Amino acid sequence: MKSNRIRAVIADDETLARKFIRRMLKDEPDVEIVGECANGKEAVSMIRSEKPDLIFLDVQMPEKDGFAVLQSIPELPEIIFTTAYERYAIRAFELHALDYLLKPFDQARFRDAMRHAKERLRSKRDNDVERQINALLQSVEKESRYLDRLVIKSGGRISFLSIDEINWIEADDKYVLLHTGRINPMVRQTLNAMEAQLDPKKFKRIHRSAIVNVARIKELQPMFNGEHSVLLEDGTKLTLTRSYKDKLFDLLGKPL
Repeated sequence: MKSNRIRAVIADDETLARKFIRRMLKDEPDVEIVGECANGKEAVSMIRSEKPDLIFLDVQMPEKDGFAVLQSIPELPEIIFTTAYERYAIRAFELHALDYLLKPFDQARFRDAMRHAKERLRSKRDNDVERQINALLQSVEKESRYLDRLVIKSGGRISFLSIDEINWIEADDKYVLLHTGRINPMVRQTLNAMEAQLDPKKFKRIHRSAIVNVARIKELQPMFNGEHSVLLEDGTKLTLTRSYKDKLFDLLGKPL
């Protein structure tokens, strides 16, 4: 800390969460908010430019998640993680003695996290914090790097969707539409970012705007110009373009 003021950045894709943290920080006169960001790429850029003392870092964000953000920062400040219920992440935080706020959190829990953060900042145990976070990142890397469920934020509510429920995923500008046959939630994330988080043995890109759960493929029908029509079990018809054909057949096996 270069002065008595703690310079803080809030990184969370949820507007209400950023607003709540901002309101809580009004009771912390020694904390100055130097920036807010709504996705991982913005967070990395802002942290590099502002060099804050403290970051409120959401674990699940578009573009880059909280762990990927940390891996992109050369010098780590004090971190308070914010997360919706995710069992592995919470176990990892507790194992490595790192502070987290489980959404929805209250004022008492927030003050507790702030007190711990200030104590660490005053003690200037930079090496300890960096060691703890590096240990956390290593444990995250050892865990499966692919999603097994999604946390869906909609209308102020949080729900959970198993990855195996998804039939296919459709790109819609900076969002993706998750087709399940039961519900079709929209998530603020690009198709490329979503693809990177999915197990390539279960999900394959078949078109620049579509990813399919290969277990849902019922039939492939050849079309002109080397393209194929993809028929899913629920009757949905999609197009497999030539540029993605080889990767899909490598997984499914060449037709006899």
